[in-house]
Amino acid sequence: MLKMLSRPAVKLVERYLPDPFIFVLLLTLIAAAAAIGVERQTPLAVMRYWGDGFWNLLTFSMQMLLVLVTGFMLASSPPAKRLLQRLAGLARHAGHAILLVTFVSLAASWINWGFGLVVGALFAKELARMVRVDYRLLVASAYSGFVVWHGGLAGSIPLTIATEGHFTAEQIGVISTGSTIFAFFNLAIVVCLFIAIPLVNRAMLPDDKESVYIDPKLLDESPASRVRITRPAERLENSVTLAWLVGIPGIIFLLDHFALRGGSLNLNIVNFMFLFLAIVLHRTPRSLLESLNEAIKGGAGIVIQFPFYAGIMAIMVQSGLAETMSEALVSFATEASLPFWSFISAGIVNLFVPSGGGQWAVQAPVMLPAAEALGVDVSRVAMAVAWGDAWTNLLQPFWALPVLAIAGLKAKDIMGYCLIQLIITGVIISVGLTWF
Repeated sequence: MLKMLSRPAVKLVERYLPDPFIFVLLLTLIAAAAAIGVERQTPLAVMRYWGDGFWNLLTFSMQMLLVLVTGFMLASSPPAKRLLQRLAGLARHAGHAILLVTFVSLAASWINWGFGLVVGALFAKELARMVRVDYRLLVASAYSGFVVWHGGLAGSIPLTIATEGHFTAEQIGVISTGSTIFAFFNLAIVVCLFIAIPLVNRAMLPDDKESVYIDPKLLDESPASRVRITRPAERLENSVTLAWLVGIPGIIFLLDHFALRGGSLNLNIVNFMFLFLAIVLHRTPRSLLESLNEAIKGGAGIVIQFPFYAGIMAIMVQSGLAETMSEALVSFATEASLPFWSFISAGIVNLFVPSGGGQWAVQAPVMLPAAEALGVDVSRVAMAVAWGDAWTNLLQPFWALPVLAIAGLKAKDIMGYCLIQLIITGVIISVGLTWF
């Protein structure tokens, strides 16, 4: 049945889903029109919100570009390649490949979302080299595991409200991760998704005549060229000693950060870890730079699109549109249904504000008073917003950009399969938030 349902979904998306850059342009116009029509903002005011906020995600844009680049460099190092090859060798046929890449992506995304995006995409490429499997579904399976990230160890909303002095601390206090990430209802949702998502992806595997395969030769990186060292500068470029004199202190810093100072795993630390492990494992600066040249080719979408999303976020927040949308959806909620409607509203807002921390800043002033008025557990409502933020990433191509860049595909190639997962995971998460 899922195979039959996926066929029209794939064809629909392939035909009508534009390039992610066109998608962000359309979202910009929709957000601007809604701010003018619903919030009665003047066109000049909306234009100012947009322009003033256009560069608000520069730091985050660089972080995302580094997730792609440093993750690629790490995964392309000889030891990492051998590990991925051994894991890929466990897959004996296409069904195994789909299940394996989904599970690896789910596990990696639960640990850290940036880690999950890169590892899933690179592992999919490695599997495609070894197993004859529909490449579109393989990459879609790698991306589908990303849906669990906000219920995992790096979830920005649960980590925010567990931090002393967070912006809603006076209202709700500090809520430990034992009531959010490690709460029974959240762990139950995660376990159900770990079971359901791989099985759904496997069930959508198309027949041989409908599958789209990729020539494994197209996925092979160019072999590293042997350099004849004739100049002192070339000795430095190929010096293991130089690389390790810088790389090993970076590893020691990480050990100090986690073991002695009890530091957390955030995006900057993930990028730092990827980079310095890559420096050590590539052994020479030249090998690292050759990998960098390959990695940077896929970063164009991130560079050009993220500023537009920053502008959209500014329109949504400054005009009051995001707050209005959230209020409308929770206005008719009851004590039992508030987590569900919080989840749905967060999913809709996420299409325009694809940032977990930014979305919580927008929705917390609406959701928290509603939770207190109805006597609903605040931690459950916060996780409902977190899951809503993660859920519609299966429809919003914003977060798929690093995966697509690594895999060499377009959004329309994978989003048909993700649409089926959107429906099924939405049901599972809704039930978990309401009944578990």
